[in-house]
Amino acid sequence: MFRYYLKLGLFSIRKNPVLSSLMVAAIAVGIGACMTILNIDYVMSGNPIPHRSDVLYHVQVDSWDPNDPYEDPDLPPEQVTYLDGHALWQAQAARRQVLSYKSSRVVQPAGDDERPFAALTRSTTSDFFAMFDTPFLYGGGWDASADNNEDYVVVIGREVNERVFGGRDSVGETIVLNNQPYRVMGVMDAWEPLPKFYDVNNGPFEEVEELFIPFSVSIANEMGSAGNTSCWKPAEGGWEGRLASECIWMQLWVELHGEREKEAYLAFLDGYAESQKAAGRFPRPVNNRLNNVTEWMDDREVVAEDVNVLLGIAVLFLIVCLLNTIGLLLAKVARRTGDISLRRALGASRRAVFAQYIVEAGMIGAAGGVLGIGMTWLGLQGIRGLYGELDFIARLVAMDWPIIFMAVGLAIVAALAAALYPTWRACRVHPASQLKAL
Repeated sequence: MFRYYLKLGLFSIRKNPVLSSLMVAAIAVGIGACMTILNIDYVMSGNPIPHRSDVLYHVQVDSWDPNDPYEDPDLPPEQVTYLDGHALWQAQAARRQVLSYKSSRVVQPAGDDERPFAALTRSTTSDFFAMFDTPFLYGGGWDASADNNEDYVVVIGREVNERVFGGRDSVGETIVLNNQPYRVMGVMDAWEPLPKFYDVNNGPFEEVEELFIPFSVSIANEMGSAGNTSCWKPAEGGWEGRLASECIWMQLWVELHGEREKEAYLAFLDGYAESQKAAGRFPRPVNNRLNNVTEWMDDREVVAEDVNVLLGIAVLFLIVCLLNTIGLLLAKVARRTGDISLRRALGASRRAVFAQYIVEAGMIGAAGGVLGIGMTWLGLQGIRGLYGELDFIARLVAMDWPIIFMAVGLAIVAALAAALYPTWRACRVHPASQLKAL
């Protein structure tokens, strides 16, 4: 019977091309508007490292101004000072810990024809690669001895490897950064966590850094931060003064498995805070925080409130389009009451009539969904055109298969929902009254 209903639905659509096209267009426009914003919301709110997000924790300690909290209501700073970050990292109180900050280096290729170029750099510790499960094309990261010995080693990104070494396996070769030779330990494969959870301070959708070098080397060479720095009292005395200051400019992450390890690390943080109070620092009450990846994304409000508002407006627009579809379906039913009465008189049950119109509505919904995919693509391209000067926009407006399947599914469900009342009206047609008119 289903194939028969498909034939009847196709015949009805061809018989009423104008009404059918209007219904498909109404669904497509509503789906396109809704899915455009939903696509952006989906990318922004995604879990960037789902298989490890529950064991990775962002560390916050409150070393801020005693007279004014860092952020209302009484939240600790989102980064740590060098004093605190280095001390907590050295304590090795977690399974793994990563202390890092964003910086920049100038890459100096060996050939005379190649010009130097700047590359974003992550000054970090050896656990970065294992904790965040970074993929490698060649080689791997450095070990803890490189951190302790200030070894001049580097992990480079795929694009830097293409540009400097022609894409070959460059592990063990030398690359010059800021006039210093570094030995290549590994070439990182394409890695684009969205959002960039490990450092959201300059924007959660920034591109991943192109170079990774030991934290200790950066500190020894007085390599400053290219990220956000905040101070509640001025730093004086050059580089040494900066390291000894209360300025926050580093990110600290730890790996903890289970509530017992989390509670133990929080107790360790509380003890550290008390020791700093005794040393004349940490003038505010003890206020340490541990947030896993998803909690940290929520805390930083990675999904902007404006996007949620736009999503609500898009959903309302889809509802308006569905109301228009209901009106068009009612008009279509009104034009076909004679056909319905004839079918009923020949023995078709209300259930059969209901099934016929529901299948037809599903066909219209599927067509609207396919067209809605195109409308979604156009909407995303429009956003790219309006905000193309922002580097991260291209990463937010890329469609993926879940969104495509969701668009078609939502269109079919929406069309079926819109068809319920008109179909019920079609089933209520009385054959006798309509046949008399014929």
